[in-house]
Amino acid sequence: MKKTELKKKESPETGENSGMKRRSFVKLLGGGIFIFFQPWSTLDLLAIPLQERRSLTKDYNAFLQIAADGTVKCFTGKIEMGQGVITSLAQMMADELNVPFEKVKMVMGDTDLCPYDAGTWGSQTTQTFGPNMRAAAAEARAVLLDLASARLGVPASQLDVRDGTVVDSKNAKNKVTYGELAKGQKLEKYLDVKPSVEEYTKFTYVGKPYNRVDSYEKVTGKAKYAGDLKLPGMVFARILRPPSHGAKLTSVDVSPAEKIEGVKVVRDGDFIAVISENRDKVDEAIVKIKAEYSFNEMKVNDKTLFDWMLSADSAANVARTTGDIETGYKISDKIFESEYHDVYLAHAAIETHTALAQLVGDKMTVWAATQSPFGLQDGIVRELGFPREKVRVITPFVGGGFGGKAAYQQGVEAARLAKLTGKPVMVVWTRDEEFFYDTFHSAGVVKVNSGIDKSGLITMWDYHVWYAGTRGADTIYDVPNAKTTSYSRGKNAPPVHPFSTGPWRAPNNNTNTFARESQIDIMASKAGIDPLEFRLKNLKDEKMIDCLKAVADKFGYVAGKAPSGRGIGIACGTDAGTWVAEMAEVKVDKNTGKVQVVRIACAQDMGLCVNPEGALIQMEGCITMGLGYTFTEEVFFEGGNILTRGYDTYEIPRFSWLPKIDCVILDRKDKPPKGGGEPAIIAIGAVVANAIYDATGARLYRVPMTPARVLNAIKKV
Repeated sequence: MKKTELKKKESPETGENSGMKRRSFVKLLGGGIFIFFQPWSTLDLLAIPLQERRSLTKDYNAFLQIAADGTVKCFTGKIEMGQGVITSLAQMMADELNVPFEKVKMVMGDTDLCPYDAGTWGSQTTQTFGPNMRAAAAEARAVLLDLASARLGVPASQLDVRDGTVVDSKNAKNKVTYGELAKGQKLEKYLDVKPSVEEYTKFTYVGKPYNRVDSYEKVTGKAKYAGDLKLPGMVFARILRPPSHGAKLTSVDVSPAEKIEGVKVVRDGDFIAVISENRDKVDEAIVKIKAEYSFNEMKVNDKTLFDWMLSADSAANVARTTGDIETGYKISDKIFESEYHDVYLAHAAIETHTALAQLVGDKMTVWAATQSPFGLQDGIVRELGFPREKVRVITPFVGGGFGGKAAYQQGVEAARLAKLTGKPVMVVWTRDEEFFYDTFHSAGVVKVNSGIDKSGLITMWDYHVWYAGTRGADTIYDVPNAKTTSYSRGKNAPPVHPFSTGPWRAPNNNTNTFARESQIDIMASKAGIDPLEFRLKNLKDEKMIDCLKAVADKFGYVAGKAPSGRGIGIACGTDAGTWVAEMAEVKVDKNTGKVQVVRIACAQDMGLCVNPEGALIQMEGCITMGLGYTFTEEVFFEGGNILTRGYDTYEIPRFSWLPKIDCVILDRKDKPPKGGGEPAIIAIGAVVANAIYDATGARLYRVPMTPARVLNAIKKV
């Protein structure tokens, strides 16, 4: 394998090669949708030879192994971070092989054992990896039938598979198990003509609700996360961090830390860490280091953010256009102009970024809390110069990710320290570090100009979104004159964000859905039409229509023109191939601005639902998490200095907030499965904002909708 050469950065005070770039990254999909975090740069990405880039293998052996006792190991580069694919993938494998569900054991996120996977995000596991895994299992099943045919002396067409045993349909005593055929070995036969996957009508496990197979381990505390692991001779590490993303180290005195018994200072240029077998001592030592910095801060903070974005050097990209906007203006009876604001959000997962690295001989093994084990493997190869086959990444259970653990800086840090010290090194980010280095949900600005005719049909839709990407920015409604324009960082322009941004559960779809569905409600109200009727009147998308009707039925919706004083809101959208519609009822204290969500109903069309129980949990989790960005979550900052560094200043949803939640999953067993881990979150801000308007006549144009902002909006009515 040809090694990609990277230029190393010099230390500001020693001129030595530090070997690690600070905060270098590249946005791949635009608008803050996805980031390859440290140690990548744009040039690094372009420098990777095509032959070194990887994709999912077609060899079915990479996906499964059948032991002599009939146990099936299912291998996947996907990881389990609470989304439940440890169960749903096993259901799919069991059905495709015709083996008992209990016989399937998942092996996940191990770069030595599992087929390559880019990462676990975007609600892609079921809808993209799942079909490939099913195809592999179908081929394996066909090969096993051929082997059984030779063993039993009957045509393969005469054989049936029952719970992992191949049986002669004309002589039940003539049979052989998968285990006896495979014996834990790689199957050497491949089929030129690949068999079709099993029809949904023959499913035994898929489509039925199953409790999570990892539930017992997790509720009893037996589940092992990266931070629970221990190795002989292991040391803990704390790394010297800058006080701001605009800071550059100019001088440092590590002698106070070196005086602490049992503590060693490790230094490679401006990469400085303290290590000790005692975790408390590294916490004590790191604050003793005296470091000075120069600062080059961006002149923006949370109060000036939106003006900053609008005035930045931006590149405009027309993502979609239909008809002619000028014509739309001319034929519209009423024109509506609105501006919506969204803020930076932290992922705030319970488990912080954690990694344990060990170098044995010339092989580096890293156990890491990451959504991207193969990405981390490649990061270590690039940063530390190991051959790829000499780097193994294992991802145990991950304590929440939501997109934030697509970044893997802590894994590279642990590997680097293991290489420098020769010891197993555990890096556990503090909550402060977690907030500081988080790849935040991108703030954004949306401006919408829209128009309707006298009958309430939408005639014009001119949509502009700054720095939030276009996920969820589709018009979705039937509009003859529509245009969507996205603004991102201009070529050779300075950065707009003073820190890293990245995927945050349905990246920025909540931003776009909040703007679109608020605007739709504004038009419905001015047209004097019930908001559900207005949507149905302007929709041709049958899936969206079905979802709206299903949620209205579940909610027990009674039509009424907004604002009706009842506090009922509606919103809908699409994400990860899934259609979703929601209704909410709220109560608003007009004296304090405090909002209580009484109930939320949600309906979604996600195609074939592999595990209805798991999908229901994801819908409820999305709704719960969505209440956070709706009411309280916001990152405060001054330039590159993150002022929000913990749960004392960053409030996530509480159980006391939770409304009554009713969910409907439309029966679409005959359709391909789509994503279920993110869609229900996208409309929460919009549905609550619309419910607040219905209750008070006050329109909110910014999230989070704090009591002060709600009260201020009420005063303007």
